[in-house]
Amino acid sequence: MRWLITGAGGMLAADVLDRTALTGEPVLALGRSELDLCDKRAVRDFVSAYRPRVVINCAGWTRVDDAETHEAEALAVNGHAVHWLAEACELAGARLVHVSTDYVFDGAGGVAYPEDAPTGPVNAYGRTKLAGERAALEHGHYVVRTAWLYGAHGANFLRTMIRLAGERPTLDVVDDQRGQPTWTADLADFLVRLAQSDLRPGVYHGTSAGETTWCGFAKEIFTLLGEDPGRVRPVPTSAFPRPARRPANSVLAHTRWEPIRHWRTALHAAWPILNRSPQCSVA
Repeated sequence: MRWLITGAGGMLAADVLDRTALTGEPVLALGRSELDLCDKRAVRDFVSAYRPRVVINCAGWTRVDDAETHEAEALAVNGHAVHWLAEACELAGARLVHVSTDYVFDGAGGVAYPEDAPTGPVNAYGRTKLAGERAALEHGHYVVRTAWLYGAHGANFLRTMIRLAGERPTLDVVDDQRGQPTWTADLADFLVRLAQSDLRPGVYHGTSAGETTWCGFAKEIFTLLGEDPGRVRPVPTSAFPRPARRPANSVLAHTRWEPIRHWRTALHAAWPILNRSPQCSVA
């Protein structure tokens, strides 16, 4: 099996590359400078020539607030580019696993969203990601929705909390948004196993089991740091006005395949690795 990973250099793609390398099969990871997914011809020509068996698309516009004023640019990356890639994979006989987001839901529901729940994004980022989902599904591929990612590579909430723990006596953290912190290494394993499985194409949810709030996540990080979790103070979303509205409920159900392990279990397993990372350590 020949693998292609797009979005190389990103937080998730780095872990996907590590996981696919363990298969002992050929794998190529490309960033935008090597392959511009917004260039239809370049995408078609490259996939046709390289002929991967599996493509895992980790590329995307992830600047949620900026998408409010740059929706066309975000749509080019999150929507149109996915269409070109999905089409090229279909023509080449490759299996595409496309990474999407919990933000395709409005967050108004009181329970976890199953894979077939009606979508209704409340911000531009969510709308562009939903366009990408539809493009991937139209061409018979896989969509994996994930949320609240953290890892050793790139900026993320965990790294921010570690840094701020050493800079501020107290932290105000939102406590009325619920979701599932998910370690990128766990998601990478999920994506690779899905690509190797006999499961039918469609939508799958790739998040950790359980749920918490951003405040609850921060308190657990402080506990692992050996700091007083009482330094983390719960506040409502209204305390931090942002250009893009955030869903209040980002919890995803796992009705089509097994969930990733519980978020707290995963965080404790990840901690020795993350806390010794030069990017994450407070030492």
